[in-house]
Amino acid sequence: MISTAIRVARVGSAAELAAAALMMLGFPCLMLAALLPSVGAFAAAAAVTYLADHYLHRRGSYLINRLSKVRAGLSIRFLIRQLLLILLLARLDLSDSMVFYAAIACFLAFYGFQAPHSALITLIRSRRKMPVATRNVDLASRIRIPDAPPGVLVNRAAEKMLHLDLVAVVGILVTGATDSDVFGFVGIAVSLVLAFVYVVALVPYIRDKKTPPHADKVLAAVDGWLREYRPETVLYFSGSKDSAYQVNMWLETMEQLDTRPLILLRERAVLERMAPTTVPVICVPGGVHLMNMDLSTVRVALYAANVGKNIHMLRVPTMKHVFIGHGDSDKLASVNPFSKAYDEVWTAGRAGRDRYAIADVGVLDDDIVEVGRPQLAPIQTWQGVPEGRIPTVLYAPTWEGWDDNPGNTSILLAGANIVRALLKAEQPVRVLYKPHPFTGTRSTQAKAAHEKIVALVEKAAAERAAAPRFTVDAAAQSAAKAELARIKARVEQLTGVTESGDEAEGTRDGLVDTAAHAEVARMRAEWNDAYWRSFGSWEHRVITGAEPRLYDCFNVSDAMVSDISSVVSDFIASGKPYAVTDSAELGVEEFLRQNTAVRAAVILSNSAAELGALLAQVTDPSSDALATERRELKEYLLGPDEPASIDQFNAAVRNLAKKSRARNHGQETGASAAAVELANGANAVPSQRKATADETAGGRAVKG
Repeated sequence: MISTAIRVARVGSAAELAAAALMMLGFPCLMLAALLPSVGAFAAAAAVTYLADHYLHRRGSYLINRLSKVRAGLSIRFLIRQLLLILLLARLDLSDSMVFYAAIACFLAFYGFQAPHSALITLIRSRRKMPVATRNVDLASRIRIPDAPPGVLVNRAAEKMLHLDLVAVVGILVTGATDSDVFGFVGIAVSLVLAFVYVVALVPYIRDKKTPPHADKVLAAVDGWLREYRPETVLYFSGSKDSAYQVNMWLETMEQLDTRPLILLRERAVLERMAPTTVPVICVPGGVHLMNMDLSTVRVALYAANVGKNIHMLRVPTMKHVFIGHGDSDKLASVNPFSKAYDEVWTAGRAGRDRYAIADVGVLDDDIVEVGRPQLAPIQTWQGVPEGRIPTVLYAPTWEGWDDNPGNTSILLAGANIVRALLKAEQPVRVLYKPHPFTGTRSTQAKAAHEKIVALVEKAAAERAAAPRFTVDAAAQSAAKAELARIKARVEQLTGVTESGDEAEGTRDGLVDTAAHAEVARMRAEWNDAYWRSFGSWEHRVITGAEPRLYDCFNVSDAMVSDISSVVSDFIASGKPYAVTDSAELGVEEFLRQNTAVRAAVILSNSAAELGALLAQVTDPSSDALATERRELKEYLLGPDEPASIDQFNAAVRNLAKKSRARNHGQETGASAAAVELANGANAVPSQRKATADETAGGRAVKG
């Protein structure tokens, strides 16, 4: 019931739900206390509403936004509390006292300060918002970008301003309890002075010397940097903040390019969630700004997603455009008809080429290039279950998709059955559950199914921890946890994790320290090793968030259960047994016909009754009849192991860059020839110009 309430209220935890309930109940209690009247009860209820409101804001609860939509926003809640305080004074027979009128005047003046305060905050944010945001781009040497205002002034500013009424409220309540007007007058004076000081403190930050230059100067500085850097290969990406993983998966590949790389983003939210990289990054939200940016040296543009904003880059003819996607699978998204808008489509292996041929969506075979999957280099080849350790099975389903196709995900119809079967397997296994980051974002049914699976795994983990059969090395785990804390602290120190500053300051200071970046990469590898040592090798686990990464889960697993998605194709690189769920109940033959990646898989029905065959492959390699098929399928899907995928990728970039340069040279040569011909025609006498035109049309000039 609590989980249902959390879902309905759109809060993130039981603590948030409790805070929301206390805040909502606090206001009726305030009214009752004012009518009684009871100063003590009013003070207690007011304290509850203040604290609950503050907690929900600090947590960033979505409920706060929902309250604003139903006319119960932050300002209204404070105003209601202040009006009820005035009612309390009236019920205490203080309506003829000076404190009563002073309180009314105080709250009117207090709200009078809200307008300039809000206007200043809005103006500061507007003036400090630059047309572009960058990382690893040296703009500080070209334009002046001043420090951001202190976070104490601008972070959650409306909430802080409104909470300044607390001093006045406390003073008035003390007056109501003691009949001494002094406390009320002092509280009122302090609140008004604090509000005035807050407004005055913001004024300096709207001056020109405290704000970045105007947009035209910033864009000119970016163009100057581009002319100096001369980028050759661009990774272009547009999407929601939740899709940042799609660009993150290409960062290491971009860092390994032989040509000068650049990453172009279109949404600030994606930049905020992008992983650290040494590659220069420019975020350009405005289409007009992007289309006027100097990208004349770029020869190859890579696209990780098919989105509408791609057209802003696709319109540039001087570069070649390539769809590289963000995964290779048998999903319909892998053969999107929009792909024919690109000059080339790069796939991992032969399977991608055949997939487009079968789909017949207009992508020509000559325009497809097989480049492997550079991201799969960290995936380790299976060597069997280590002696003395129980097998680990990873359940990594994909999300529910944008429609209600039952074949999108196994979570809805099969997820709980899969997890139950694994948890109750005759020969014990460890279950790792790592859902897709989008799981439950569109479908409430998928979110509920996910929560049910989480509950199953956590319950089984608690039961296993209590069983005497499974023992832990407490000292080793404590040491691993201490190492995790040390590594986390060091990574935060190296990456400069801070809550101060803003986008403009981030652009100014966003130059990566290459030595620190290399150390972070090394320490993340150490973190991953310590993470798996921080709990028992038999302990069931729910894994969400960015760390540990999916490929790290691959490496500690002996088998995987998943759905039709790029996860399956990637896992095949390990050579380990895997199972795929036929959630749409197409039947084995039709499922095999439609999905190349399942040719070497154990195919599951929604009942998950076939899981025994997968577990047998793990525990008894001699019964693994699909091992040879997995090796053959790996090459078909992902390409050959030699040359290395990153070498194939670099070769594809070089070849396409040559085509781009040849095209541009041809255009320049043709334009020059046309100009010469036009000039010659302009210098000819009228009869000569007519003859030239006739000859061009294939006719013969007639004199007369």
